Amino acid sequence: MKYVGYHRTSTEEQKLDRGINEITKYCDTNGIKLHRNKVYTDQQTGKNFNRPSYQLLRQEVLEEGDVLIITEVDRLGRNKEDTLKELRYFKDNHIRVMILELPTTLVDMNSMGNDMAKMMMETINNMLIELYASLAEGEMHKRVKRQREGYEALRASGKWDEVMGRPRALAKDIFEKDYKLVLEGKLRPCELMRKHNLSRATYYRYRDDYQKENNSSKEVKPEVNADVDDELISF
Repeated sequence: MKYVGYHRTSTEEQKLDRGINEITKYCDTNGIKLHRNKVYTDQQTGKNFNRPSYQLLRQEVLEEGDVLIITEVDRLGRNKEDTLKELRYFKDNHIRVMILELPTTLVDMNSMGNDMAKMMMETINNMLIELYASLAEGEMHKRVKRQREGYEALRASGKWDEVMGRPRALAKDIFEKDYKLVLEGKLRPCELMRKHNLSRATYYRYRDDYQKENNSSKEVKPEVNADVDDELISF
């Protein structure tokens, strides 16, 4: 029988240390020797189970009679249906799962002589695991919703390129300063574009962003030589 530790974080920015330390401390306190003296880790999303270390454990390391130790249900996965499916897989293959945040899963039911007590404990475990899996999935959905709302707010404010996309070709304050001259008829759009080496698409995007923020829509065309056509000037 092997005791195998596993921990997951969603991104590389999140530290693995807390989970690793929690598992190793529990094992040291209870006289448990971890397989290969390590905790297997992944730093990938919990939406699915296509993770290198997890798949290695599932396919090559864990065998009948072994024990998998994790800190929390959501460290296994955040999709409720798939997480419960994985837990059923372990049960069907006689692999015990110990979840440190659920003390009832730390009780070895095979050592319980009373069948009724064993059945009650298993029922409690199943209910708690399903509850925690639901909470984990709910938290994932809320995080996705908050992220989507944040993206929408960035787009609405005209800051998407600045924050999430490619850098602005021209600082917002510099464009606004010169664009006010366009509105006053003191500068032609083509002159602004040439001055800052802006493409027409970029100029019109910045112009539209400015107009949305300032409820402005009218450009004053300055008095210029009729033989000069702004739209035909190349850069």
